[in-house]
Amino acid sequence: MIGVGTRVGLLTVEEATEQRKAGYTVWRCRCACGGEILLDTRCLQRGTVRDCGCQTVVKPGQRDISGMRFGRLVAVSPTRERGASGSTVWLCQCDCGKEVKAELGQLTWGYKKSCGCLGHPPRKDFMGKRFGKLTVIAYAGKRAGMHRWKCRCECGKETVVGQTLLQTGKTKSCGCLQAIVYRKNLELVEGTSLKALRAVKSGRLIKSNTSGYNGVYFDKKRKRWVAQITFQGKTRYLGAFPELADAVKARKQGEEIYDRFLDQYDGTDGQPPVSREEEQGET
Repeated sequence: MIGVGTRVGLLTVEEATEQRKAGYTVWRCRCACGGEILLDTRCLQRGTVRDCGCQTVVKPGQRDISGMRFGRLVAVSPTRERGASGSTVWLCQCDCGKEVKAELGQLTWGYKKSCGCLGHPPRKDFMGKRFGKLTVIAYAGKRAGMHRWKCRCECGKETVVGQTLLQTGKTKSCGCLQAIVYRKNLELVEGTSLKALRAVKSGRLIKSNTSGYNGVYFDKKRKRWVAQITFQGKTRYLGAFPELADAVKARKQGEEIYDRFLDQYDGTDGQPPVSREEEQGET
């Protein structure tokens, strides 16, 4: 029972007020230090507040997390600081040995799990080490929370790469390696993909096609079937026809440019065909 004279920690209940909180009587309490605080019956029964604030800096109604672990952090003691939301800021000890301050909500909701060492690894000694085609030649400083290293690629170029990207193997060259793989996958010759041309010649339709034939579409304004062909970045108009069959025929004739190009480079690994003079040797 809570009544006049009830003691809770350093508090002594002096009198009931006319105030109510969630249906509970609000009591005027006197602290041993001489301070005064108003608390409802439920709060006094639970014992969550035991002084007027002179001994503890945990805000009334907030959790006391002393000694609790949150990731790599252990809550040591509350401070008198308050976060943006008004919650208590706690002093915490990280497993790495550093101390850091964090709001109660950041800890309990899992937003803060370390002093920063968890999200930002310490600087490694990468000098002279090799990662793929890259060799580390100098430290390039820290930017956006990541240590960066200056590297020299096998191709001769220099580039700056993040430490994590090197360590995980996500970056293995200055970019030349990706370019080689890209050209190999597409079989690029003179900016044209041999693989793509072969796909078109085999009858594979592009995703946006609605006519059933590559390079042929219906122009609603002119009410004509239009034939066109794209080669080396340029689109060529082949004509507009009242009948679909005529547009398809024009497109097939236009694809002869694909045939000539494929005949020229197929089997050469993307290299220009050897001329007759080169085959015979210089005379």
